[in-house]
Amino acid sequence: MIVIANARRAAPTVSRATTFTVAGAAADAMASAAGTAPGISRAEFERFRDLLHRVTGIHLSDAKQTLLVGRLSKRLRELRLASFGDYFGYLNSGQDPDELQRMVDLMTTNETYFFREPGHFDFLRRLAREHPASQALRVWSAASSTGEEAYTTCMVLADERGIGGRWSVLGSDISHTVLQVARAGRYELQRTRGLPDEYLRKYCLKGVRSQEGSFVIDKRLRAHTEFIALNLMQPAPDIGPFELIFLRNVMIYFDQPTKRRVVEHLTQRLAPGGHLVVGHSETLSGLSETLRAVRPTIYRRST
Repeated sequence: MIVIANARRAAPTVSRATTFTVAGAAADAMASAAGTAPGISRAEFERFRDLLHRVTGIHLSDAKQTLLVGRLSKRLRELRLASFGDYFGYLNSGQDPDELQRMVDLMTTNETYFFREPGHFDFLRRLAREHPASQALRVWSAASSTGEEAYTTCMVLADERGIGGRWSVLGSDISHTVLQVARAGRYELQRTRGLPDEYLRKYCLKGVRSQEGSFVIDKRLRAHTEFIALNLMQPAPDIGPFELIFLRNVMIYFDQPTKRRVVEHLTQRLAPGGHLVVGHSETLSGLSETLRAVRPTIYRRST
């Protein structure tokens, strides 16, 4: 059981196709060669690139071949597979229905931190003040990763509308691994980058004894949140409508048709007059006839 005190800053489905084989002696040799990554052919890379794009919408450029090898090689060793061709066959064999999700978890990028791009949270603060107190305010962190964005949103809303106010935050991600972290709301103390000391004291609890070196988000904030597994390539389930949706630093990984598809899915879950927020290096120009820019990176749905 965690013992806590006030925190302070411290320094998817694929079609069945080929079958896989395990080249016993070669796989054994590979597994015993710690840190040695198998090579990948151009054809194998393109198969994985196409699969990842089909399942997640993420487009890997040719320059990402080394990244793919680096992230998946350990999985090949764990499965005692001799080549990426064997691993692709394993994914398609249906022998382990969860393996595709493991591959997606390994290949998705999860960089995030508290109060990333703080101007967006200034906008959220203003929105929270202007939204009628008698009406619930709902926010969706559509690519929530390990939860920092969602919990930053909680802190702002608790400040502006009260910790017991009528507001809620939904977080979603395609990676099951990061969702486990988000639901727990527990982080290493070095992950406080961007988090003001005031909020550390007010909304975070520091772990002691066996949990020393970590902090956990106050359960009163976590009570306002829910985290679900969701693939943005698919139409969103019956959620929302939302007054604001964050989709930041995700569109850069999509090609234009995928961007248009994802934006359409999210716009359907925006309340009339609701806002969609993207990252500072992203734009929705030419992707939607329903959204209008109110400032760079912030778009409003027509009523």
